[in-house]
Amino acid sequence: MYPAGRLDYDSEGLMLLTDDGGLQHRISSPRFKLEKTYWVQIEGEISDDALASLRQGVALKDGPTRPAQARRIDVPDLWPRIPPIRERKTIPTCWIELRISEGRNRQVRRMTAALGHPTLRLVRAAIGPITLGSLLPGQWREVDVRRELPAQWLRPTAAPRHSPQPHPHRHIPKPRGRSSGRRS
Repeated sequence: MYPAGRLDYDSEGLMLLTDDGGLQHRISSPRFKLEKTYWVQIEGEISDDALASLRQGVALKDGPTRPAQARRIDVPDLWPRIPPIRERKTIPTCWIELRISEGRNRQVRRMTAALGHPTLRLVRAAIGPITLGSLLPGQWREVDVRRELPAQWLRPTAAPRHSPQPHPHRHIPKPRGRSSGRRS
């Protein structure tokens, strides 16, 4: 089994596992621009301008991000975080939902930090149409591939690779030089 995508140590939520390497590649490769949905608890109250910045793309050290879908959400009904996040009595927090189609290292955390709102808790809620639903940490369910996954996820990514065979009528030149080890 292979994980389709990754979550860093401090993140939680949906993880897809598969024994199909092609499917794993299509889900995790940025080339296919598969949308992933995150619920993000951030430090401070996010402004409309900051949400607009997320929707336009945020400048990071490794280049600008693609535009994200971003909106404020109510506190999601989640399991308790172990260990709990750090909370400061004088600094409020809020939750946003981010939908991105990239998968850079710690991208969501870097995007919110660039706007002055460090991520406190990060939960992946969906990968494409597959959602976390009511699953709790450690629980799992099988996905009916043909019914629940979009057709483009199921297509092969490339033609099968075959070992190259020489054409039967093609002239293959002999090596020049002293490859036989004998002196002439």
